[in-house]
Amino acid sequence: MNDRMTTPWGELALTRYPEDPRDRLRAWDASDEYLLRHLAEREVPLSGTVVVLGDRWGALVTALAAHGPVQITDSYLAQEATRANLARLGVEPGTVRLLTTQDTPPERIDVLVVRVPKSLALLEDQLLRLAPAVHEGTVVVGTGMVKEIHTSTLQLFERILGPTRTSLAEKKARLIFCTPEPAPTRPANPWPYTYDLPDGIGAVSGRTVVNHAGVFCADRLDIGTRFFLGHLPDSKGAQRVVDLGCGNGVVGTAVALANPQAEVLFVDESFQAVASAEATHRANQVPGHAEFRVGDGLAGVPAGSVDLVLNNPPFHSHQATTDTTAWRMFTGARRALRPGGELWVIGNRHLGYHVKLRKLFGNSQLVASDPKFVVLRAVKR
Repeated sequence: MNDRMTTPWGELALTRYPEDPRDRLRAWDASDEYLLRHLAEREVPLSGTVVVLGDRWGALVTALAAHGPVQITDSYLAQEATRANLARLGVEPGTVRLLTTQDTPPERIDVLVVRVPKSLALLEDQLLRLAPAVHEGTVVVGTGMVKEIHTSTLQLFERILGPTRTSLAEKKARLIFCTPEPAPTRPANPWPYTYDLPDGIGAVSGRTVVNHAGVFCADRLDIGTRFFLGHLPDSKGAQRVVDLGCGNGVVGTAVALANPQAEVLFVDESFQAVASAEATHRANQVPGHAEFRVGDGLAGVPAGSVDLVLNNPPFHSHQATTDTTAWRMFTGARRALRPGGELWVIGNRHLGYHVKLRKLFGNSQLVASDPKFVVLRAVKR
C-alpha cells in the first residue's frame, strides 16, 4: 500500500516490502509519528550517532535520513523496505548504515530510538548488546502502540539501562523515556538459549536446539512443530529440501538426520532465525550438505530445482493477522518445485490452507490432523 506519513520535516511516501498495491497495511503507524514529533519538538540533538532499533518498515530511518542514522533490524523484509523507501526519497546509498541484529553494533550511541518489538526476549538481547555503547548523555526514546508496551517492557529498560518512564498516550501510541546510568555490572545476556529435545519425536529425539532471541517459542518445542515432526514425509536419496520459514531449523535438521544424502536449504526472513538454524545444525553435527539463507521466502531459488518444501507459515505481520505471507510462501514453493515435487504445510485448522493449496496446486491432501493442527500435502503437477 502506498501511503504518506506526515513528519515534522515533511511528508514521506512509504511502502512495505515486497510492494503490493493490494496490501492495505501501512508502512508506519501512530507510534512512529509520535516519536518523530517528540524528537523535533524537544529539539533532540541528532548530530552524533543515531541508532534506530526495530524500525518496522524503515519509516523512522527514512524520516531521519539527513542525520545518517544506523538501523538495526532482525527482518530482511524491513531492511529491503528501508532501502526502497530511502531510494524513493533520493537518499544516496551508504548515507544510512543498515545492520542486522547479528552484526556488531556501533561503539558509541548518542541517540537510541527503539521501536518496541513484539518479542520481549529480542528487546532484552538487543538492549544488552547495545548497552556498552550507551553513555550518561545518550538520549533513549522508545515507542510503540499502547497494547505493545507493558510493565515488563519498562522493567527491561530500567534493569539494563536506567530509570524509565512513559508518556501519556496519543492516538493509542506511547513513548518510553529512559535515562542511562553508569552500570559497573549488567545482567549477563541469556541468549542464545540451548535445550535438548525430548524423546519420541523421530530423528531429532534428544537432540540439541539453539535459539537466538526473538525466534518463535525460543525456550521449548512448540506443539505445532512437535506435531509436524511426527508426520514428516520420508526423504530418500539426493533430494533438495527446503525448510521454508525455518525458525530454529529443527524441521530441516530432522530431515537431514533421517536422510544424510539430502541437500537442505534453511531459509527465513529473520536474521535471528537463520542464525538459530545454523547453530542447531552445527550443534548436532548433522551430515550432508546444508545452506542457510536470509531472504524473502524462495525468491532467488531457481524454478523447478526443489524436490520437497516443508513449511509452517506465520499468520501475523507484527500485530496484524494476515495470510499474505502464507500465500507468498505457497506461490514461491510452487514455482521452485520440480514437477512431482511436494509442499508439506502445517497450520492451525481454522486457517483453511487447504483452500489456498487447491487453488494454487489443483490438489491438497490431508496427511494428519488433531483438534488444533492439520498437516497438508500438495503436489506440483
